[in-house]
Amino acid sequence: CTLSRTLMEEGYELDLTYITERIIAVSFPRGCSEEIYTHNLKDVTRMLKSKHADNYLIINLSERRHELSKMNPKTLDTGWPDLHAPPLDKICTICKAMESWLNADPLHVVVIHCRVRICWFCLFNMPLCPPQSADQALDRFAMRKYYDDKVSALMTPSQKRYVWILNSLLNGSMKINASPLFLHCVIIHGIPNFDTTGVCRPYIKVYQGMQAVYSSGIYHIGPGHRDHVCITLEPAQLLKGDIMIKCYHKSDLTSEHEVIFRLQFHTGAVQGYNLMFEKEDMETANKDPRFPDYGKVELLFSEGPEKIPGANRWQNGADVIVDYNTADPLTRWDSYQNICDGEGTVSLKCLCEWVAGGVSLTYTFS
Repeated sequence: CTLSRTLMEEGYELDLTYITERIIAVSFPRGCSEEIYTHNLKDVTRMLKSKHADNYLIINLSERRHELSKMNPKTLDTGWPDLHAPPLDKICTICKAMESWLNADPLHVVVIHCRVRICWFCLFNMPLCPPQSADQALDRFAMRKYYDDKVSALMTPSQKRYVWILNSLLNGSMKINASPLFLHCVIIHGIPNFDTTGVCRPYIKVYQGMQAVYSSGIYHIGPGHRDHVCITLEPAQLLKGDIMIKCYHKSDLTSEHEVIFRLQFHTGAVQGYNLMFEKEDMETANKDPRFPDYGKVELLFSEGPEKIPGANRWQNGADVIVDYNTADPLTRWDSYQNICDGEGTVSLKCLCEWVAGGVSLTYTFS
């Protein structure tokens, strides 16, 4: 029983697939030109209107696309940066919107629109509610199989982490941690070799909700130092919700900045005051031979801003010098400033008016 099938003809850049009879996925590659995209989108829109009339809702997981909402008035814009894990609350909102729309009318269908297939993972692994019929159980099986066969292998480590977090919360094996978390240290165990002379010059940027909240100084690590470096946040940074840490290497010769690693997590899933990320758990580092195979990144937290007892054991040696001159515009650059803010072309309030009874789209964890 294969409900998943590709409908687009050979030569089309947009790939339309029925994951189930009521959940449709439309993707387009990164190299797709705007002209080809717009041309293909018109054909997809005609097909959707012909087959489903006004009974389809498009959930756009890519950047805001005005031509998409212009051709399809029922469009919910709720994208996030490509190749990043989506905010946890956004996943819940999207899935609740899908559930409300599909439950309102048996003719309703949902169309997931995104740039690449990996952005669909949150929608195909979501146990929103137990299947109430054999057909629903079959749909759940089809979505899970599609996720396992087509999506999982293309996901980033942080995306996989968010799948695990969400499933753990929904099945009750994890409780939300509501305690305040202050990040004190980011410890890189195993110094990456980003310079032919053996020098590494890392610095970190910390994002909360994709907004930069902290930028460290640049740590000059001399050749031969291969143990660890501790990047200390002074004062400690209070964090809450979706967090991303990016570590860059700044070349001393060319002033170029290269990403050493990127990792994302949610503070509600932090149990205790220590998080450890192996090489395979981090974007960029997991595929970079310059990052040692034994390397890992450790985050040290506490429930208050006071210094952690015993933190002196991570003190850097004399061959590590910190440059706190962050006037360099690249070190201060917030590359996520102009991402989609999640305010949809169709608001959640409007969506509620479309579905029977004005169903609330608020999703909470008990």
